[in-house]
Amino acid sequence: MKVLVTGVAGFIGMHVAKYLLARGDSVVGIDDLNAYYAVSLKHARLQQLTSHSRFKFLPINIVDLNALQHLCNQEGFDRVVHLAAQAGVRYSIDHPAAYIQSNLVGFSHVLEACRHAQIAHLVYASSSSVYGSNAQMPFSEHAGADHPLSLYAATKKSNELMAHAYSHLYGLPTTGLRFFTVYGPWGRPDMSPWLFTKAIFDKQPIKLFNHGNMQRDFTYIDDIVTGTVKVMDQIATPDTQFDQHHPDPACSHAPYRIFNIGNHQPESLLFFIQTLEQALGCKAITEIWPMQAGDVSATYADIDALNAAVDFAPNTSLQVGLARWAAWYREHGHRFNTAT
Repeated sequence: MKVLVTGVAGFIGMHVAKYLLARGDSVVGIDDLNAYYAVSLKHARLQQLTSHSRFKFLPINIVDLNALQHLCNQEGFDRVVHLAAQAGVRYSIDHPAAYIQSNLVGFSHVLEACRHAQIAHLVYASSSSVYGSNAQMPFSEHAGADHPLSLYAATKKSNELMAHAYSHLYGLPTTGLRFFTVYGPWGRPDMSPWLFTKAIFDKQPIKLFNHGNMQRDFTYIDDIVTGTVKVMDQIATPDTQFDQHHPDPACSHAPYRIFNIGNHQPESLLFFIQTLEQALGCKAITEIWPMQAGDVSATYADIDALNAAVDFAPNTSLQVGLARWAAWYREHGHRFNTAT
């Protein structure tokens, strides 16, 4: 197949593109290479892809509707995997405009381009953050997710609603994936594995928010990629059992689906740090801090629906995943800690 991957210089985008190329697909990747974190890291990720003859990169911003529509009409993509977004919960508190432009305006352009080019299936990144103040564990796609605690989360929930409208109005098959705390080699410098690892090596304190009482469903990148591609291969279809009197948020009478994609094994932040210490062979210095605005105390993915749909079963333990992360960081991480 020929696949468009947006946000291809990002953490998940690079790994998805690499997997698709390895199995024989052709990939066109787009990214605006913004400076939210070190652009040198994004270029280094692209270097993992550019040696493939079936890969082409274009520096396109999804806010540019004309460029996006021209690309989709010209290339004749079989699938679109939309991973471009302004990421980060805390950053959204002080920089809301960036999220409106990329996550709302940009996503609307992706939908328009897919509609006019008659894309067979759009798979896009949502987030576990949409569950917000929902305290019912594990988080289920079949439960409500209507109380986001950050603008980032609100934009991701909005993406799901926008996608449903296009699935209903134009018959565009869409599937949203609610990612749960993805980590692994080539990860993001603003996320906890990188921040904690750098702090440990620099002998700086790690801030334990919510007094250390945090849990996350850490999901290794290889498991995320496998699940994403399996979903991409299975085009969303209408649910013939959909009951409009008791609507299920995860499906529809339209070709629309929502899935959690996580490890289904939440770990405490303290255990995560202990495991990281073992992988690095170094001890951490910790500080206790109160809960941060926009954050949630725990995430835990119910993945039964994804397992039933595409036989998704994560198989990377935290110990194995962090060992791989630590090996990558030792070899590469220092190049990007002070890079621009």
